[in-house]
Amino acid sequence: MGITKHLNFDIETKAIGKICKALGHPTRIQIMTLLWKRNNRTCGEIVELIPLAQSTISKHLLELKKANLVSIKNEGKKTIYSIDVDNIEILKKYLTSYLSTIEIAEQNKATVLTTRHRISRNSHLKEHNYQFTHKKIKEAI
Repeated sequence: MGITKHLNFDIETKAIGKICKALGHPTRIQIMTLLWKRNNRTCGEIVELIPLAQSTISKHLLELKKANLVSIKNEGKKTIYSIDVDNIEILKKYLTSYLSTIEIAEQNKATVLTTRHRISRNSHLKEHNYQFTHKKIKEAI
């Protein structure tokens, strides 16, 4: 039986991972977009705008709640969902610092993002890529 390597990430890194995992589904991104446009919606109001079953939307809202991306408040029998801005700020801070390391090429500002790369210690090995002689090389037709 092998030993599982466990990495201890800092709280912010864990929070960002949790947020990104929760946002890793198009429906959840759509729900967040609707809440950005107008906060404090019920599940029923979201279902009217996203043509999925109420049970499906509820499951997605629960995932967003678990990641602390939405908060809930109860008004009588209604559950009101709104964006939890604090966690969005964590993601914003992370993405802003990441995006500040990306350089946009002057000639193609609208389309191309280029990242400044450090030269890898093993980049010289690319010159010596092994060719598998038993594999046939596809000829240009």
